[in-house]
Amino acid sequence: MFAYYLQLGLRSLRKNPLLTALMVMAIGCGVAASMTTYSVFRATSNNPIPQKSSVLYVPQIDNWGPEDAADNKGEPPPAMTYTDAMNLIRDHRARHQTVLYPADLSVVPNDPSMLPFRENSYAWYTDAFAMFDIPFLYGSAWTQDDDNAHADVAVIGRELNDKLFHGANSVGRDISLNGRQYRITGVIDTWNPSPLFFDVVNTNGFDDASEVFIPFTRAVDLKIPTNGNNNCNKDPGPGWDSWIHSECIWLAYWAELPSTADADSYRQYLTGYSAEQQRSGRFHWAPNTRLRNVTEWLDYQKVVPQEAKVSLLVSLGFLLICLVNTVGLLLAKFMKRAPEIGVRRALGASRKEIYAQFLIEAGAIGLAGGLIGLLLTGLGVLGVTLVFEPDIAKLATLDVKLVLLTLLVAVMATVLAAFYPTWRAAQVQPAWQLKSN
Repeated sequence: MFAYYLQLGLRSLRKNPLLTALMVMAIGCGVAASMTTYSVFRATSNNPIPQKSSVLYVPQIDNWGPEDAADNKGEPPPAMTYTDAMNLIRDHRARHQTVLYPADLSVVPNDPSMLPFRENSYAWYTDAFAMFDIPFLYGSAWTQDDDNAHADVAVIGRELNDKLFHGANSVGRDISLNGRQYRITGVIDTWNPSPLFFDVVNTNGFDDASEVFIPFTRAVDLKIPTNGNNNCNKDPGPGWDSWIHSECIWLAYWAELPSTADADSYRQYLTGYSAEQQRSGRFHWAPNTRLRNVTEWLDYQKVVPQEAKVSLLVSLGFLLICLVNTVGLLLAKFMKRAPEIGVRRALGASRKEIYAQFLIEAGAIGLAGGLIGLLLTGLGVLGVTLVFEPDIAKLATLDVKLVLLTLLVAVMATVLAAFYPTWRAAQVQPAWQLKSN
């Protein structure tokens, strides 16, 4: 019977082409608007590392005091000083831990025909590779001995490896960074989590993939400046050493804590550490610390753009308006066929069969609207740069999941909109229709 009702529905669409076209366009436009904005919202609100987001934490320590905390609604600074980061690294209270910053590095190719160029680069500890589940194409991360020895080693990304070594295994070869040679220990596979959870403060959560990684200890030895934020509450004084031992915040810190008990213990450790700094005279205020996992950190940093939330709500409202109009058009279409319904009922069709026929017909209309919506969604995804920043707009993609979701939303929304018109159609009295017609 499904095939028969579908055939009746498709035949009915051809009887009223103008009415059908209005409904299909209304559904298509409403679904396209909502799916286009949803594609952006989905990308920006995505969990970038779902398998470990509950065990990776960002510790925060208030090293500026109540005056700054008042400006930040009582929150500690979002980044960390070199002094605090090194103390936490030394105490090693987490299974894995790393301090990191975006390093100002230029790649100098061996090929004389190529000019030096910049790549997104980070200085961090080798634990970061295991913490962030970074996949390797060739080789592996450098060792902890390399961290301790402040070695000239590096890990590069697949794209950079293709550019410099034409995709060959470059492990063991050298790469020139800022004119200094580094031995390549590994080449990571394509890896660019979105949002960029490990460095939200400097990137707002969205940036191109990172292609160069070197040991944090070596970067500090070479006085490689940060490419990110550097915030100071007072003049740190002249020179590199004065700066890194000042109260300027410029580092991100991550700790892997496998269990709730480990996280609770680390919170106590942070409080105790801050109290120790107070007793030593460095802090003149009560301990003020925080410990947030990945999802909590992204929420705290408001990574999802406000315009993405507003656009999604507006587009859903537009879809609702389109569906209300569709209800009216379906009601007009179905009630115009009251004589047909009366004859079918008189010949023995039940209300259940009337429901099935008209809901399947509505589903066919929804499917047609969904196909139009797919085309408009594709155009919308290409045009999101008119509304969102380029780094965010490029995340919107029309993938298989979005295609299926667009069709499903179109069909389900139209079927839901058809319930009232179908109920009205099922209430048609056969005797009255036969008598009056």
